[in-house]
Amino acid sequence: MSPNAHITSHRKPRRPATQSWAIRSGVAGGVLSTLAVTGAAQATAAEKPAEATIEMPAINAALSASVAESAAATQQTANDYQVRAQVDKAVDHARVAAKKAKQEADRKAEAERKAAEAKEKREAEQARASRDAQRTALGTKATASADSDDEGTGTGAKGSGTGTTTTSTKSTGATGNAATLISFLRAQVGKAYVMGSTGPSSYDCSGLVMAAYQQIGISLPRVSQDQSTAGTQVSLSNLQPGDILYWGPAGSAYHVGVYIGGGKFIGAQNPSTGIVERDMSYSPPTGAVRVM
Repeated sequence: MSPNAHITSHRKPRRPATQSWAIRSGVAGGVLSTLAVTGAAQATAAEKPAEATIEMPAINAALSASVAESAAATQQTANDYQVRAQVDKAVDHARVAAKKAKQEADRKAEAERKAAEAKEKREAEQARASRDAQRTALGTKATASADSDDEGTGTGAKGSGTGTTTTSTKSTGATGNAATLISFLRAQVGKAYVMGSTGPSSYDCSGLVMAAYQQIGISLPRVSQDQSTAGTQVSLSNLQPGDILYWGPAGSAYHVGVYIGGGKFIGAQNPSTGIVERDMSYSPPTGAVRVM
């Protein structure tokens, strides 16, 4: 026996040829299968770019629509801002125009007010001048009449060195309050006429009448306009001593005096004549009021 008879051989046993072919066929089939799978995968991978290329137009269309919508919205916003700016500008113009119109209206109103005040002042001055002129004329005429009466009838006498004229003390037939009133008035004859004065050394026409009636406890308004409506209107043909005579319209009289009877009155005429007693025929009054 060979000495190596019990040593195990490391050589693989030979396989039959048929089995070796089958193995090789299997390996080849597996390789082919792998190749087929790989090819299919590559084909699928190759097709994906085509699919992406096909989907791009849809993405671009949506993006374009979105961009167009955004542009339209932006344009609309710009239009809105433009319209709002135009409206604001129009409102500002209207506000400025209204302010100018108001200023112009205020200016015209102020001018009209000043013109009316100036007109009223002119009319008042003209009326005052007219009253003064009438009073002056009334006093001048009364002085001339008194001088004529004194020279023709001898009922008055010139005061020595005083330049004043004493008046007749002929009785008027008045009694009671009327007599007291007339006595006070005759005591004032010859005193000075001073506009706005109420005595005791000088008077204006309404100041003298007011002071006379205060002697018998009767209060009268201060000015001739109000005194001409202070009592009951009476006819000039039905006068009584103590009645107030007025010249000019009732309520707008420019001169007043007091009737003392016998067709005469006493009044503060003007600065040139002072307080005098005159006949009513010299300058007939407009009307008369009775307060007693």
